[in-house]
Amino acid sequence: MSIPSTEQVRTALATVDDPEIKRPITELGMVDSVAVSDTGLVSVHVLLTVSGCPLKDTINRDVTAAVSAVEGVTGVDLTLGVMSTEQRAQLKDILSDGRAQREIPFAQPGSLTKVYAIASGKGGVGKSSVTVNLALAMAASGLRVGIVDADIYGHSVPAMLGIADSRPTQVDDLIMPVPTPSGVSVISIGMLKPRRDQVVAWRGPMLDRALVQMLADVYWGDLDALLLDLPPGTGDVAISLGQHLPSAEVVVVTTPQEAAAEVAERAGTMASMMHQRVVGVVENMSWLPCPHCPAEDDHRLEVFGTGGGQRVAQTLSERFGYDVPLLGRIPLDMDLREGGDVGKPIVEASPSAPAARELTQVARTLSGRGRGLAGMQLGLTPSGRL
Repeated sequence: MSIPSTEQVRTALATVDDPEIKRPITELGMVDSVAVSDTGLVSVHVLLTVSGCPLKDTINRDVTAAVSAVEGVTGVDLTLGVMSTEQRAQLKDILSDGRAQREIPFAQPGSLTKVYAIASGKGGVGKSSVTVNLALAMAASGLRVGIVDADIYGHSVPAMLGIADSRPTQVDDLIMPVPTPSGVSVISIGMLKPRRDQVVAWRGPMLDRALVQMLADVYWGDLDALLLDLPPGTGDVAISLGQHLPSAEVVVVTTPQEAAAEVAERAGTMASMMHQRVVGVVENMSWLPCPHCPAEDDHRLEVFGTGGGQRVAQTLSERFGYDVPLLGRIPLDMDLREGGDVGKPIVEASPSAPAARELTQVARTLSGRGRGLAGMQLGLTPSGRL
């Protein structure tokens, strides 16, 4: 049996991604040394970004598996160290690609990440549930997806994903979003507080600073889609988002009743005032399957009335002069509510449920529009006449 070379081992290690940064550990300078003995025992020293890295067990498992698969390896002796201050500074330079601090990558000309701001006119319409399930449905289709929980006061996204007690890793002043088993990366103001039960009591400038931090100081990598769960209404965060990400596309969430539909129209109008495009309306809690009828009867109880979502879509279409479609009508479902409470969203826990199927279809409609430069501001300024 031939003894593997160090180059073969390093090639295998190049297939191992850091679970938070999602780039090969060899590319990030995390592989400190590799040695192969005459008996085929491979000794690998891997440097963690910070002491007490929350995902070191994942790195340990993945490195061991990758090296063990190399022909001729008889065993793996893996030791974990921690990067020095200088090595972390080098890593930060690699991740920032030379960009200036406080620069929002999604606002740069040529960014191909689709940014969806999930908005509502009022609270209690299920906006966060829609955000989380749309993100997971997009990720399940193979897209790289991130979520910014921009609902500063009512941050519930981490709990809905089962990561409420997770904290992001920080490399100097660069923050790693928290990964989830589904592959979606998440950052929330709740993850940045010293305690989960601490109350956020901020006004305009602080809210703007928090939003910029979650967009500019977090290493997101190359995302296909970024979803922002906005606070309800037309307040400071919605204005800040329009200023910092004018290319974001807005999805308005409402429920069927007239009171919710009327304020949902205001949220859509606010987005248009900030020069953002409203790409559709989602009607949540649309109907309840009759508990007394066979499923094939499709008898629906319209608990909150009917037609609110369609009215919002029609009104916004007329107001803006372009088509704002009704993307979907999400039925009331106990699994949808329970999944949010226990951190198991319905599109993963019960993908065949009517609500899950409708949410998946909405995600497919949005993501099917693809990435591209059409309609984007490229930041070009004419220098003179030819």
